[in-house]
Amino acid sequence: MKRLNNKVAIITGAAMGMGKATAELFAEEGAKVVVADFNEEGGKAVVNEIIARGGTAAYCKVDISNATEVAAMVQFAVDTYGRLDCAVNNAALKPDNNSFQDLDEAYWDRLQAVDLKGTALCMKYEIRQFVAQGNGGSIVNISSINAFKPTTGNPAYQAFKHGVEGLTKAAAFEYGIKGIRINSVAPGAIRTPMLTAALKSLGIEEKDIIPTMSLVGRLGEPREVAQGSLFLSSDDASYVHGTVLHVGGGFELI
Repeated sequence: MKRLNNKVAIITGAAMGMGKATAELFAEEGAKVVVADFNEEGGKAVVNEIIARGGTAAYCKVDISNATEVAAMVQFAVDTYGRLDCAVNNAALKPDNNSFQDLDEAYWDRLQAVDLKGTALCMKYEIRQFVAQGNGGSIVNISSINAFKPTTGNPAYQAFKHGVEGLTKAAAFEYGIKGIRINSVAPGAIRTPMLTAALKSLGIEEKDIIPTMSLVGRLGEPREVAQGSLFLSSDDASYVHGTVLHVGGGFELI
């Protein structure tokens, strides 16, 4: 049996990269997927791909830094499919690229609004819906290896991914008793358009970073991160709560 058969799932940041892979995998596993993203063209393309493969999906445009839009996203899921069963809060901006002494205050504020506040807003309205339904639910927050292992040149991104882990634990502590399981996935170096673009801008080739970013000799693929979110969202993880799943080829050990 498919692991998410007839479950209703919201995936934020689903127009590309890990979010896209997650939306596709959840649909393959039987979920009715809300593809939520600010990128309308990309989001609708993902929906079309899912439907063409026999899955069920609908697009919702959302800026997760805006509470009104986040509330509308959750309501869209309920209006479209009747309820909400699980959510993967994946949407985030690319890391900053400054040392502390050159910290970009404007980008700090934008990163905070999306990566930290945006994740908190998603959790707020998802949890409200789960509580109203009264039959539990599952939330997976996508954080980062940078919440556990510092690197140079992205202080804002690291700070807010630490914050995502804090949000995960705080909500898990409060809502487990209501049957709402809340966990996180911390990806390492994953071959996404965001990482590819970052390496290109720095003039670095993929092979140059592998020795310091993976113990298995390669970068990860978006679908491998999606598999982690699938496990945590499914009944296979029915007793997994308030924890983090590292999907990074051992990067946290280097």
